[in-house]
Amino acid sequence: MKEGKLGTILKLVSSLAIIIFLAFASGALFIVDETKQVVITQFGKPVGEPITSAGLHFKTPFIQQAHYFEKRLLEWDGDPNQIPTKDKKYIWVDTMARWKIVDALKFLQSVGNELSANSRLNDIINSATRDAVTGNLLVEAVRDSNRILESKDLGDDAIVSEEALERIETGRQKLTRAILEKAKVLAPQYGIEIMDVRIKRINYVEEVRNKVYDRMIAERKRAAEKYRSEGFGKSAEIEGQTGKELKLITSEAYRQAQSLVGKADAEAINIYAGSYEQNPGFYSFMKTLETYKVTIDENSTLILTTDSDYYKYLKALGL
Repeated sequence: MKEGKLGTILKLVSSLAIIIFLAFASGALFIVDETKQVVITQFGKPVGEPITSAGLHFKTPFIQQAHYFEKRLLEWDGDPNQIPTKDKKYIWVDTMARWKIVDALKFLQSVGNELSANSRLNDIINSATRDAVTGNLLVEAVRDSNRILESKDLGDDAIVSEEALERIETGRQKLTRAILEKAKVLAPQYGIEIMDVRIKRINYVEEVRNKVYDRMIAERKRAAEKYRSEGFGKSAEIEGQTGKELKLITSEAYRQAQSLVGKADAEAINIYAGSYEQNPGFYSFMKTLETYKVTIDENSTLILTTDSDYYKYLKALGL
């Protein structure tokens, strides 16, 4: 009996497996992943509402077809476009966006697939970007705050361009939000919702870029000249102060030296005077010898009378 029941169960399981296999093979059963949504078409025409719940689902085999679409966010990356700003400056604007399919049925009927959807997004986002950029000055697309201007107001003496000192009213972030809002109006007709738009990069066109680079170089040179002139002025101030201090030190040293020389001469005179008072004859003798030393040499010739006092000590020795 047990073997009979077991055999029956195995036959039922086998039959069920065969039925499921045949159902999948014929297309009657299909699985919807939680990241997907499905639209069923019959002879090319949609049947019922889009299937958005994950799990196992049924459809009529052979005559009905399941079209799978993403439920997750999708990426759109546009090509750079050359756009003139309100102040007639041509720039390259490179944008990107994130979008998702919110109405799979309308998406299938209007664009059919993601490739066609990206083509529609090119038109929508590029048009919105062009409208936003052409309606604003270049500085509005480049900057997002008046921080540089506020720094100048606080006394920062950094050298910046006149363009950088322009006050912005919109700014890059609000400009991007305006692009998003405009693009959102047109996207729902394709079953699409644009979640976010960002400006990846802004660059000048070639001929304008060279002018900008030249202006940047000129500004940096002007800044360098300013700092260089300030450095020369500071150097001259330091050198002048150093010369002044050097003169004060030198004059003070000279005064002290002359004071010491004067004291030394006075002390020497006092010593000479004391020596003269103690032995005037010896002092006269020493001074006479010093006179001989400094006045008579091998190249000197003196013509004196025999009674001259100049040789009195020599005569006393009988020379």
